[in-house]
Amino acid sequence: MPSRAVLAAAFDPGRAGRRAAWLGLWLALAGVLLLAAGTSVGSTGWTSLRDLLQGDAVARQIVWDIRLPRSIGAWLTGALLGLAGAVAQGLFRNPLADPYLLGSASGAALGGAVAMALFGVSPLAAQWLARIGITGMAFAGAAGAVALTLVLARGVQHTLRLLLAGVIVGVVLGAARDLVELASPEILQAMQAFTLGSTGFVGWAACGLMAVAWSLCALGAGMLARALDGLTLGEATAASLGLPLAPMRAALIAVMALATGTAVAQTGLIAFVGLAAPHLVRSIVKTTHGRHILLASLMGAVLLLAADILACWLLAPQELPVGVLTAVLGGSYLLWLMHRGVRAGGL
Repeated sequence: MPSRAVLAAAFDPGRAGRRAAWLGLWLALAGVLLLAAGTSVGSTGWTSLRDLLQGDAVARQIVWDIRLPRSIGAWLTGALLGLAGAVAQGLFRNPLADPYLLGSASGAALGGAVAMALFGVSPLAAQWLARIGITGMAFAGAAGAVALTLVLARGVQHTLRLLLAGVIVGVVLGAARDLVELASPEILQAMQAFTLGSTGFVGWAACGLMAVAWSLCALGAGMLARALDGLTLGEATAASLGLPLAPMRAALIAVMALATGTAVAQTGLIAFVGLAAPHLVRSIVKTTHGRHILLASLMGAVLLLAADILACWLLAPQELPVGVLTAVLGGSYLLWLMHRGVRAGGL
């Protein structure tokens, strides 16, 4: 059965387009305001514009070298996760699908754990890691996990097989990460920070990398949005429309893997942003996937940046891991959404 978003856009495309444009404008404005707030508020207190204009060297260093790249990095990470979540929910036709569904999170965590365990074991390992880095190993682990899922699922033709393979890969790689941590207990504290998620170590190089990845993923998802619209009508109908489903599925999975792997490699495992952002967009506007993916990306960026500011401010001068905050807030929102659906008879 066609989704309500597709039907709404089909019967009243002008209204859906106007609402989507207004939502995009508000999300962009919220992102700018939050970026300004993120550069002004931190665990060390408030930095005013007057301090910067008066040439305060310490204030300038804090803002330009720490807070600004961190805030931009949080925005880009949320944008990547929101985009990946919208692609995952459209591809699997499941509103509970999230970007980590194909085992990318477990693969990234395993890659990071292996890198931390090998670092310092031998000069060769240290030299090798100096070239790749922990973030490179995390990205390689995420990409490898998705590739393993595709191998176990024997391609992209069967959605249910993909889901089951992703669950299995996630469990197995999670167990492998536990074994690495047991063998190298000195990495437990660093791995805890990775699994809780943090934007505190994001620099300008990471921002540039995530910006390039987001641009590529947004372009690819926009070009493939027609396939997602076709899949909402059912696979048989989509095939009858002449859509090459198998290549389009493979390309969508590549987009999702690139977005998720890049975000996780830079900031660790941040929960619920990729799951909640598409839900929030659908609750505001019903539109086609071309607009929905972009709006979900902007929504994810706003959500994570707001959560990052709260994480810096709530327990200042200590910082709360942003992944803990997004899990609490996102989980509470989804529980409320399920409760409302049960009362309305929708779940």
